[in-house]
Amino acid sequence: MNATNIGVFGLGSMGYGMAQSALKAGLVTHGFDINAAQVARFQAEGGAAGAPADVAASLSAAVIVVLNAAQTEAVLFGDAGIVPQMTTGAVVLACATVPPAFAREMEARCAAHGVYYLDAPISGGAKKAASGQLSIMASGTPQAFAAAQPVLDALAETVFRLGDAAGAGSAMKAVNQLLAGVHIAAMAEAMTFGISQGVTPEAFMEVIPKCAGTSWMLENRGPHVRDGDYTPHSSVNIWPKDLGIVLDIAKSASFGAPIAAAALQQFLAAAGSGLGAEDDAAVAKVYARNARLALPGDG
Repeated sequence: MNATNIGVFGLGSMGYGMAQSALKAGLVTHGFDINAAQVARFQAEGGAAGAPADVAASLSAAVIVVLNAAQTEAVLFGDAGIVPQMTTGAVVLACATVPPAFAREMEARCAAHGVYYLDAPISGGAKKAASGQLSIMASGTPQAFAAAQPVLDALAETVFRLGDAAGAGSAMKAVNQLLAGVHIAAMAEAMTFGISQGVTPEAFMEVIPKCAGTSWMLENRGPHVRDGDYTPHSSVNIWPKDLGIVLDIAKSASFGAPIAAAALQQFLAAAGSGLGAEDDAAVAKVYARNARLALPGDG
């Protein structure tokens, strides 16, 4: 097993940048995706060739950057699952937003094959993924951290060690996603409210980032609305899933989360209006439509 031979499963906006960062760090990196064009593009940039079934046994680490728990489980233990083929002592870094109980289940199933599992949700966006500056909210055994260290060094600016077992990383990611989803919806509500009062998106983005009402999401997503550019860096469709996970966890804990629930409804409305594949800032279109307001780029 090559100590620097890794596979990145999922070459979307985050996974592609992570694979690029691994390459820049000198790791032999395979990139896998259901989109063959993405795989070909990555290989043209220096990614290693080979199908998952052919290289799984040689991987020291598998980085799973798919959409959800079902896709994570399919990569690890589906009909062509990689874990049974991986070598004892290899490590899985699972980066999707999933329920903590699912992460604990995957850790146990990987351990049965002698494979370490690091619960490793990510934050930072596509640009930080491509520059190796992600924040990773990680939990797992000390052995899992040790096995994953070369990959963590390549991908992350900050690694939070949140516990010695899977689940804690996913719990922290759920907290982050509650805030992130609410902040995007709040940005959309505030900006369209401003438009209703004669505050232009340009003025909004000049003033609010320098005031107490700002947030990282406002500063990152607000320009998308101001510019009328909804190229998906993070799509609307992510939020019904992630806020749905948050509310499922809250329900299991008998915890009320009404603000998260309200934000979820706005993303569901956006997805139901055909905006699911657009950038998540497009939730502003729901507010604008309901108030009969024009956004930049309309018409």
